[in-house]
Amino acid sequence: MQRQGSGGSAALHFRAAGLVLLLIHLVLVGWLTLRPLDVMWVTAANLEPFAGIRADLALGWAEAVRRIGEGLLLLAPLGVLLPMADGRLDVAPWASLVRTAAAGALVSLGIELLQTAVPGRVVDVDALLLNTLGVALAHLAVVPAWRARLRRRDRGSALSGSRGRGGALLREDTPQGATPTIPRVGIAP
Repeated sequence: MQRQGSGGSAALHFRAAGLVLLLIHLVLVGWLTLRPLDVMWVTAANLEPFAGIRADLALGWAEAVRRIGEGLLLLAPLGVLLPMADGRLDVAPWASLVRTAAAGALVSLGIELLQTAVPGRVVDVDALLLNTLGVALAHLAVVPAWRARLRRRDRGSALSGSRGRGGALLREDTPQGATPTIPRVGIAP
């Protein structure tokens, strides 16, 4: 079954590539975040929003950029891979952003909750916030321009493929008018 905006086998290959890349990325993220750490002591869980970011900023700008950047970049590819795996071209931009950011937040929440069972790992609410922000920023930076480019390409190939000799539109592509309606007929008692 094809979704709206999909143009055949090329769209199916594109979606399949998106799904494969998404699975590879999730396996890599799981390996990075859910393997046990061999540490002598573990810090307490951070359940206060922005406390970890403030602590990172207190360490100096270089260390803060590294730590905050890691949080932003860990799940950022989901901002592109989730819409790519979805494969829809004609979707409201804000709906796509909200859906993708919500999925990124759920993945990040799942990782944080799974880390409670892994030795040496603790829950950090700032990681959840940074991961979600990274997904949203990657989505905003790539997906709208990418979808617009694919829509232009699909419209261009549809127009060039639907023209007959001399560039005239074929009969099947012309508007057919309004859909006929059937008048209501009363039923006798």
